[in-house]
Amino acid sequence: MSPQHALLISTPAWDAICEHAKLSFPEECCGVVLCNGKTDQVHQLRNIQNDLHALDPKTFPRTAAIAYAMDMQELEIVLQQAEREGANLKAFYHSHPDHEAYFSQEDKAFATPFGEPTFPNAAQIVVSIYAGIINRIRAFAWSEEGQDFAEVPIQLI
Repeated sequence: MSPQHALLISTPAWDAICEHAKLSFPEECCGVVLCNGKTDQVHQLRNIQNDLHALDPKTFPRTAAIAYAMDMQELEIVLQQAEREGANLKAFYHSHPDHEAYFSQEDKAFATPFGEPTFPNAAQIVVSIYAGIINRIRAFAWSEEGQDFAEVPIQLI
């Protein structure tokens, strides 16, 4: 996905992302959107940030109220299943409880662990949720030209 194109997302996927953010509030949620060419499918992933914080608060000073860490083994299983079923990774998503929908430095670090995105064609969706109510959802895509993430419009289908 390039920053020139809108992220096309189905209304059921949009609703599932919003519901996940509401159910996880006041903690951040995280997950992926897969597409088999016909339909979008949302897979909720476990935010293990609190587990990391409990194990090593010095290395992981933030809790799930202000950070997320996807369970990478769970992500790998979901992506392997998607590949077997002919689906592609369309987007990652996570929420920002009681904060705006922006692509933070931490978000960028997760998406680009070696300076470039691990999944350059996957959008990054950020959900702003205040007091359990969805405020705004924004999407970001990797710009090869700018070597950074840029906001892209979201179009419901």
